[in-house]
Amino acid sequence: MIKRISFLTRKDGTTHEDFVRHWFEIHGPLARGIPGLRRYVQSHIVGQASRADIAGSDIAIDGIAELWYDDAVTMDQAIQSDQAKRLFADGAEFIGAIKTFVVEEKVIIDD
Repeated sequence: MIKRISFLTRKDGTTHEDFVRHWFEIHGPLARGIPGLRRYVQSHIVGQASRADIAGSDIAIDGIAELWYDDAVTMDQAIQSDQAKRLFADGAEFIGAIKTFVVEEKVIIDD
């Protein structure tokens, strides 16, 4: 299993509430037709936590998107699909900045 994790920041002039509303109600359903996409989770930022013993970061994000695929080949094919291109085009309408990582999960605790 391979996963893409993206840290999303809203466009200037957009409220956090408008950002998450569009992301959930309009953008999210566009992912349903992407071939090979096994799971898609949106994590909407509702607060921040800090620790006194570790320095904080000034990274400003409004949400985290996680998309799961069986393998890298399936992910690459999915990203090239017409459905993914529609998803990316919509993202350009409300996402101001994005940083994406491709990761392999190492599960420590699983219920």
